[in-house]
Amino acid sequence: MTTLVHLRDGDRTRWVVRRQDDGRTLEAVLPASLAELLALPLTEARSLVESATDWQPASDGPEVLAPVDRQEVWAAGVTYLRSRDGRAEESAHAAMYDLVYDAERPEVFFKATPERVVPHGAPVGIRADSGWDVPEPEVGLVVNSRAEIFGYVAGNDMSSRSIEGENPLYLPQAKIYDRSCALGPGIVPAWERTDTPVEIAMQIHRDGRVVFEGRTSTSSMHRSFAELVDWLFRGMGFPAGVVLMTGTGLVPGSDFTLHEGDRVVVDVAEVGVLANPVTVVGR
Repeated sequence: MTTLVHLRDGDRTRWVVRRQDDGRTLEAVLPASLAELLALPLTEARSLVESATDWQPASDGPEVLAPVDRQEVWAAGVTYLRSRDGRAEESAHAAMYDLVYDAERPEVFFKATPERVVPHGAPVGIRADSGWDVPEPEVGLVVNSRAEIFGYVAGNDMSSRSIEGENPLYLPQAKIYDRSCALGPGIVPAWERTDTPVEIAMQIHRDGRVVFEGRTSTSSMHRSFAELVDWLFRGMGFPAGVVLMTGTGLVPGSDFTLHEGDRVVVDVAEVGVLANPVTVVGR
């Protein structure tokens, strides 16, 4: 498998191509940033990725950064039946989510600026003013400026169910806050995997034991990746590309909330494993 990872090497950041070959990990440095790759047609970007050259890091153990540079992160909601039911559980406005699930136009909302995205291994946040919080494991689409899917990344769309449940207009506060979005460890190019459903699993660890686990598949999605990308680009352009989270089919029940110190592990098959501890943010 080939993965694009974003590294801090000394005082520089680099995009590196990692390839697995007979149990060895081979690394080559890209001649472009992710923003530059996503400004190109997919065929040209692929040529640049495949022309990456071998490199030697200047420091031991370069730090893995979030796999974005200038890309905003957007997200789609109510794309799985389980997501619709979960949103209805928390809200006095359950009928609204039925309408969204069945409507031609999907729910698409802003999630994070690049600076607010945390990488694999870094803490994700639960709001101090929320009492009911969950992770949402998702497939993230890395999309170029021409609305072509360049690659896939594992994502965690952290959410306050108590805030959104109080009033649907509070969605931005439930979804957008410090450390509310995790992506990583890297991006798997679209040409590296077949166009088949993606299996997604999640575990939540607390005090050395698993307190939640589940799995789903994008075969259960009510909408296609192409459909979600099309709607996102109908009213906006993204010259440096964009990451689009595609919704979740794994929602813990109404008796579960995250605690500080928990560890969330999102496993997107053939894409990557994203693990993050949980911390409290805000006041």
